Amino acid sequence: MPAQKIKFGTDGWRGIIADDFTFGNVRRVAQATAQYMKSRSSEPLAIVGYDCRFASEDFAEAVATVFAANGVKTLVFDRPSPTQVASWTVIDRKATGAVAITASHNPYQFNGYKYKTETGSAVPSEVIAELERNINALDEVPAPERTVTHGLVTSYDPRPAYYAQIARLVDVEAVKNAGLRIVHECMYGSGYGYIAEMIGGGRTAVTELQNQRNPLFGGMNPEPIPPNIDSTIAVMKVGNQDLCICTDGDADRVGIIDETGRFINQLQVFALLMLYLFETRGMRGPVVKTVNMTAMVDKLGAEFGERVYEVPVGFKNVAPKMIETNALLGGEESGGFAVRGHIPERDGILIGLLFAEMMVKTGKTVSQTLAGLEQRVGPHAYARHDIHLQRDTTRWRRTSRPRSRAWPCSGCGRTTASSSTSPTAAGSCCARAAPRR
Repeated sequence: MPAQKIKFGTDGWRGIIADDFTFGNVRRVAQATAQYMKSRSSEPLAIVGYDCRFASEDFAEAVATVFAANGVKTLVFDRPSPTQVASWTVIDRKATGAVAITASHNPYQFNGYKYKTETGSAVPSEVIAELERNINALDEVPAPERTVTHGLVTSYDPRPAYYAQIARLVDVEAVKNAGLRIVHECMYGSGYGYIAEMIGGGRTAVTELQNQRNPLFGGMNPEPIPPNIDSTIAVMKVGNQDLCICTDGDADRVGIIDETGRFINQLQVFALLMLYLFETRGMRGPVVKTVNMTAMVDKLGAEFGERVYEVPVGFKNVAPKMIETNALLGGEESGGFAVRGHIPERDGILIGLLFAEMMVKTGKTVSQTLAGLEQRVGPHAYARHDIHLQRDTTRWRRTSRPRSRAWPCSGCGRTTASSSTSPTAAGSCCARAAPRR
């Protein structure tokens, strides 16, 4: 039987555990990764991290063993950790690259393999194409003997170096001593402990929710948006809390709930972050957003005289543009944001702490800051509708050409012909049908 074809998505390769995400396929991807790193350095050093999903630490061990069999020295994290921690460790240890075993915010059935370059960023398209060619040229990679790891694979605690980096970007001591009441919704993900260890222990109190390891994620997708965080919103609506920071399965994406229990959507988070960095911190620089991001950013860019670049969806597109333009800020609709001076990658922990710092430095609640933003840019509406399909149906939709069909315009009711497979994409005949983002 020929080996399964491996295809990377917007950020790495993901698959169903025990279907296409198997130890055999992981070894194939690891082998191609080792070959790539050896082409980049005569003495490559690799970082391997993993999340809280089923068997993630075992898949990470399989990757490290393949690397060792290729003579690649490897630091393997000693506990589940956020993906961005692996990215920062690449920079801190001057490594050749990093692998994070994670499927991020995907459902529990999935696991994944993210590769980060020596810049700590997502792999650019040309490197993805090279990796895919080399992976799919491999039929089978036998499991190496574990003895090959001796002297080449080392357990590593990445937290001290990462905490020191965050303290260079956030006034951690000011937040720690501000007396805030912060909730960290961990979503059973690998971000547990990080926020509490950095800003807890002083006057500020941090309460963690769902900080246990649960590979089923409580039956919800570990993505920090409603309805996945409805129970957390209910907690915030009770009161007596100042801020809730929600992080996804690998803690690179963030969701924010204000002191009233209102969910601050991802577009508002991006605009609030941009306004804080520009106005309060006095920072300047271009901003990079994906095509499905908010027009609020364009309005703020015009007000402050900074250029806003628009790129296709995925941080593999955001990161290169940030590096190219020395951008201050990059963001995508799915809740991933990056800030200059760190890594050109998403970091939900950092963004959550910047929101806490925003409260301290401005003396305002999140709801008050949001009201001020809306006064400047006007009201903006946003809604996201996910369509869940069976995998076979998904494959059919990717390869089949949709037939033209008449859909009623959602604005004026007129019927128009469209090749769209859903009514939400039709109705372009009426300007009222186009929602403002």
